[in-house]
Amino acid sequence: MNSNIFEKIGLGTIDPAIIFIILLMMLVGVIIYAVVTAKKLKELSIKYDKFMRGKDAESLEDVMFKRFEQIDTLIAENDNKTTQITEIFENLKLTVQKCGIVKYDAFNEMGGKLSFALVMLDKNDTGHVINAMHSREGCYIYIKEIIKGESYIPLGDEEKKALDKALGKDVQ
Repeated sequence: MNSNIFEKIGLGTIDPAIIFIILLMMLVGVIIYAVVTAKKLKELSIKYDKFMRGKDAESLEDVMFKRFEQIDTLIAENDNKTTQITEIFENLKLTVQKCGIVKYDAFNEMGGKLSFALVMLDKNDTGHVINAMHSREGCYIYIKEIIKGESYIPLGDEEKKALDKALGKDVQ
């Protein structure tokens, strides 16, 4: 079988059966590709139906706008909480964070170590020393100011020990 078309394109010497087999293999490949594509399309269609079940385009749009409003609300609440947490941390710097206490006998005739020196400091090592001295006649309470870990009024031995405990310099 001679074909003028095959001769004009330079394929006149090739057996037409070979061309037929090649075209048949290409057809099988296209059919396989179409089947795979149809299967993927069916899976996608099932997912789409599941997503859209009970919803029309209008209600889906409403749901999306509602979610966007909820996201905006969450962002505003998050900003509010962040501001509140920052304020709390600033306030925490002013609270008592370090304490040290030393119990002692102020007078030798008294027992039971009823006297004490209490140091309360904030984050910046600023605060007070409270010294309560107990005797038979009564209890006397003194307070001294501590600024950045130091007192400008001389401290007694027990007060120094309590300050060292509060500052973490607890030396036995």
